[in-house]
Amino acid sequence: MASDPKTVVRRVYEEIWNQSHIERANDLFAPGYVDHDPATPNTGRGPEAFKNVFNTYHTAFPDTRFTIDEIIAEGDRVAVRWTAHGTHRGELGGVRPSGKRATVSGTGFYMVNNGRIEESWTNWDALGLMRQIGAIQEPTRA
Repeated sequence: MASDPKTVVRRVYEEIWNQSHIERANDLFAPGYVDHDPATPNTGRGPEAFKNVFNTYHTAFPDTRFTIDEIIAEGDRVAVRWTAHGTHRGELGGVRPSGKRATVSGTGFYMVNNGRIEESWTNWDALGLMRQIGAIQEPTRA
């Protein structure tokens, strides 16, 4: 298991999100892992918390592909700016599949210790995603 924080975080995007190797969450996330994401609150703790988030979005967007636009690390902290693309083919939060392609961008900040992610803070364009799949209408202009 690579313990370099930047490598650990990169593996989450490449191996889990892009290649769907969800079982690797057990190696990459600490048992007490905590996720701070306003779009997905109360997901639990540990690798299972990450798996819950992954399963929600992978079911809705099975062809999701993440691109790391920028990654910076200092000590045990890693910052990532990312873009994701996918097709809405499964239910998401009660929204039926639309078949529409969506693109969202976001940032993630990670604290890595002993080769595992202990905590993460994520912000991404959840409202933009809902608009793209037709769950929320674009506001009208005055």
